[in-house]
Amino acid sequence: MMIVRIMAEGQFEIDDEQLGRLNVLDRSVEAAIEQGDEPEFCSALEALLKAVRQEGRPVPDDALVDSDLILPPADASLEEVRGLLGDEGLIPEPI
Repeated sequence: MMIVRIMAEGQFEIDDEQLGRLNVLDRSVEAAIEQGDEPEFCSALEALLKAVRQEGRPVPDDALVDSDLILPPADASLEEVRGLLGDEGLIPEPI
């Protein structure tokens, strides 16, 4: 299980089984950034965040747990997210 934070929104518990799907969506975000395609980027980021919200379980606001991953908010710009990308995108590939 991982704890994923969507900035300015909250934390979600994500089961390990969902990471493969999230990685596919993350690769779409990366591809749009590499191409400089703002409309595709917005669509891909929204799909990734939607999947986290749907597949994850909200962590109560009063729970103090560290986030394993931090995702940008839905209104983040392509350039802002480009600065957040690591070598493995926003979501590292499972080992």
